[in-house]
Amino acid sequence: MDIKQNILETIGNTPMVRLNKIAEDIPGTILAKVEYFNPGHSVKDRMALKMVEDAEKNGDLKPGGTLIECTSGNTGMGLALAAIVKGYKLHCTLSDKQSKEKMDILRAVGVEVHVCPTNVSPEHPDSYYSVAKRLNAEIPNSFWVNQYDNAANAEAHYESTGPEIWDQTDGKITHFVVGVGTGGTISGVGKYLKEKNPNVKIWGADSYGSVFKKYHETGEFDEKEIYSYITEGIGEDILPKNVDFSIIDHFEKITDRDGAVVTRELAIKEGLLLGYSAGSAFQAIRQMKHELTEDSVVVVLFHDHGSRYVGKVFNDDWMRERGFLNEENKHAMDLISDRMDLPLMTVNSGEPVHNAIAIMRKHNISQLPVMEDGKFVGSLDDVHLLSALSADPHARDKAVSNYMNAAFPVVQSSDPLTSVSKHFDQNNGAVLVDLGQGKYHIITRHDLVAAMS
Repeated sequence: MDIKQNILETIGNTPMVRLNKIAEDIPGTILAKVEYFNPGHSVKDRMALKMVEDAEKNGDLKPGGTLIECTSGNTGMGLALAAIVKGYKLHCTLSDKQSKEKMDILRAVGVEVHVCPTNVSPEHPDSYYSVAKRLNAEIPNSFWVNQYDNAANAEAHYESTGPEIWDQTDGKITHFVVGVGTGGTISGVGKYLKEKNPNVKIWGADSYGSVFKKYHETGEFDEKEIYSYITEGIGEDILPKNVDFSIIDHFEKITDRDGAVVTRELAIKEGLLLGYSAGSAFQAIRQMKHELTEDSVVVVLFHDHGSRYVGKVFNDDWMRERGFLNEENKHAMDLISDRMDLPLMTVNSGEPVHNAIAIMRKHNISQLPVMEDGKFVGSLDDVHLLSALSADPHARDKAVSNYMNAAFPVVQSSDPLTSVSKHFDQNNGAVLVDLGQGKYHIITRHDLVAAMS
């Protein structure tokens, strides 16, 4: 009988899947190494088991001991499987930007979860690095796995993931693409593939807010590159020892929005329900497709399963709150639908300027249509008003007609955004939407940028 003795024996040998519809406009053959087929639903199962077994061999992990790790969730799940089978306790520190699903899943398999703030430096005592280090010092017979610097991380992928990819492509792979976090996957796989064929290109997907790309290209660790971002599992504000920059040929920065939108696209077009970093990895191929030819054989590694992101990437409300679902904003009407019940603020051409300023201040707006005899005859904006007031201290008491600009262009509620946007330039920052029956509303430059970004 073909029976696995425990769940750990099912790790590895994940499938290689051709990408079809989503890759139609990309030269070459685009293949996906789908790592959610591992029992813990991520690529991290491989290195988690390797790190535990190496710690056992080295005497760092003793029977009945406690594992401690700072993780974005997936390594924690891999370690949890090992801990259950081998009889260890496990404490995981996670930053508060990680999905609730990840935290709930870890707790479901017996992990003690410690949630730490994202927006602190790695050296801060509350960072998930520092808390893991403190727990290691406080808990007797404990072992801090430290996937960022633990050499077994990259070695696991050199020993298993790399050979699988080489064999599954019959050695024809020309490019390997993957999101980079701890660096173990890209460094281990990259090392193996480069040894087999030095011409294989190794590309890493990085996040805006991460230090990897600039450090790789300049050798400078620039703290100005560091800022908070939403994408989970890739990018770092430190330089893990497992990132072998000499093996990586190129880092490609991916926005939070593109990673999220492409993750959903992979589900719709390929039936692959994947994690956030999968969208980032595939977007890297799109942004670099000019480097590919029809002879290219590209393997992109998809780290984990989308079940850990149903409250985020696969939740319309979460996506909409961050402005990621701009496909719903197709016409002028879509941009004002949330304020249809609010009146359009206007000022009469004969009113003093200080009346216009009062309206703008009260309603926190920067632009006003100017009316005369029921018709739109001009416009005001805060930039031109500031200029007028600076030039003439008495301008505030003079009529609006002395300082108004041309009237805002009028568009129809059914006009597409591409048409509406043509009315905006350095001299005009708004348009009026004709709603019929003498009713109008306003779309500002800010509204348009938010809808199209």
